[in-house]
Amino acid sequence: MNKRRVVITGLGALAPNGNSVPQYWDSLVSGKSGIGYITAFDTENLSVKIAGELSNFDAQDHFDRKELRKLDPFTVYHMVSSSEAITQAGLTQNIDMDRVGVIIGSGVGGIQTLEDQCNTYSSRGQRRVSPFFVPRMIANIAAGNLAIKYGFKGPNQTIISACASGTDAIGLAARTIQYGDADVMITGGTEASITGLTISGFANIKALSTRNEDPESASRPFDAERDGFVLGEGSASIVLEELSHAEKRGASILAEFVGYGSTDDAFHITQPSEGGKGAIKAMQKALDDANLSVNDIDYINAHGTSTPFNDKTESAAIASLFGDHTKRLKVSSTKSMVGHALGASGALEAIACIQAIQSGILPPTINYTNPDPECTLDYVPNNSQESNINAAMSNSFGFGGHNGVIVIKKWGED
Repeated sequence: MNKRRVVITGLGALAPNGNSVPQYWDSLVSGKSGIGYITAFDTENLSVKIAGELSNFDAQDHFDRKELRKLDPFTVYHMVSSSEAITQAGLTQNIDMDRVGVIIGSGVGGIQTLEDQCNTYSSRGQRRVSPFFVPRMIANIAAGNLAIKYGFKGPNQTIISACASGTDAIGLAARTIQYGDADVMITGGTEASITGLTISGFANIKALSTRNEDPESASRPFDAERDGFVLGEGSASIVLEELSHAEKRGASILAEFVGYGSTDDAFHITQPSEGGKGAIKAMQKALDDANLSVNDIDYINAHGTSTPFNDKTESAAIASLFGDHTKRLKVSSTKSMVGHALGASGALEAIACIQAIQSGILPPTINYTNPDPECTLDYVPNNSQESNINAAMSNSFGFGGHNGVIVIKKWGED
């Protein structure tokens, strides 16, 4: 079967350093961190007091109080970022809604609702549990709410593969179009996971940075002094569209989706396999799907979490696969500025790749001050760089051994 070509026609973002795609991208290019002290709840009894919270975001600017009673923040974030993407793509007129679908990723879904209602049940009993508890909390509800709002009647699913969720969602949404089951897909990832319970869980497995005294420098991927990731939140939405469908309606094409690869390490619950074997296979599968070679990739937005194991393993995997091309290859981690948004991270990073391709600017890895001898790539340290980017790769790796990789190309007719 000849694959139908898939292009990108709309983007939307909510990130700790920007509440729209232009704000987010400007912050990335400027090396602006969105990481600070947690304000949403009291952290006095927590060992970790920092995170990448959304800044200056008020859900009541987008929904009335009656609507918000029914929506967990992860759904709110998804609806807001998707509105931006749908508006840019111009999907509101003359579209066959039976051919428009939604596939998004989320690692933990409505965990704020779950934590809140668990506390209510424990202290006040069954009668005080909200009737909106289940339809606020379940992970698929964000995609469902988006379809209901706009009348999208095509395939609708939610992907949960930990920190690879957003990337896997994008890849599977593209496959849905390529296979002919839809002409347009709203995809991406959303996460509102900054809670006391989540912080405690990650902190107790020693995954989080404890650099509480200097939040903005806490996320430092590939740096020798990295000590863990910083939890983030947010949402990113991408409109994927079959090429002829986009051209027929005169849509502006931002880039082309060309490749997706997915594997599992089958090794350890939280640690990557030695040498990044699963990551190497996922990157190679994505290249094969895109019909590209390692020499065609100009930039990789790395998973780059700022944890000791992940960063050196990913670096080794990239070096192993790309060989001599690593002398010219640029790699950076935008998690250095926004933290790790779990299931939303891959989608936020896909947008960074698309914006980099369009602008010819590489976002930096900030806080890179002490090179790790086990991390030997060009990480675009501390400042953005101008560069012609024809093809970019985005890596996402998650607990459970999940590896998701996508490849995006500059738009062209060939």
